[in-house]
Amino acid sequence: MNQPLRDEMDFRALVGDVKPLPPSNRAAPSSNRKKPSEAQLARRESAAEELGSQNFLSDDFVDLRPPFDPIEFRREGIQQGVVDKLRHGGYSVQAQLHMLRRPLSECRRMLFPFIQDAYANDLRSVLIVHGRGREIDSPANVLRSYLAKWLSQFEEVQAYVSAQPSEGGLGATWVMLRKSDRAKANNRERQQKRRG
Repeated sequence: MNQPLRDEMDFRALVGDVKPLPPSNRAAPSSNRKKPSEAQLARRESAAEELGSQNFLSDDFVDLRPPFDPIEFRREGIQQGVVDKLRHGGYSVQAQLHMLRRPLSECRRMLFPFIQDAYANDLRSVLIVHGRGREIDSPANVLRSYLAKWLSQFEEVQAYVSAQPSEGGLGATWVMLRKSDRAKANNRERQQKRRG
């Protein structure tokens, strides 16, 4: 007896006498969906307003960056070696945000909690995929230009650079976040244990 036939027989022995469900015994996914209550709608609106009021990212005028020029930023005190290692994919991707073909206002709303959450969870290197247009005023290039402006508005962002071609090229940006106070304290504790 060959192996597939033996496996089929073992499966039937385990399952026993099984019969398919009749066609009428199926869930109707679109029937009677309840609309949200007034209280639920009010809570949603309140949460959106609260998050929106915290979002300091500016959607004012931005200088459009040439579509074929890489973007790069580093805060004072950040070594060039760190930026070079970031550019060449020397850090692992700890989180990704995909903003391809999304409206600018939605990207602004997505980026703010993404950076805040990454920092709160002690992530250091994240990749943002945004796309790149061929024309200076293409939607992807407009987003890329705003992204460069927005990332520099975050105190948590130490540096950012355009990715390598294998990681999305000019259509993706590596971001290095600073260590949180909690991560710094954990580092100090580990260093003291090694010395002691």
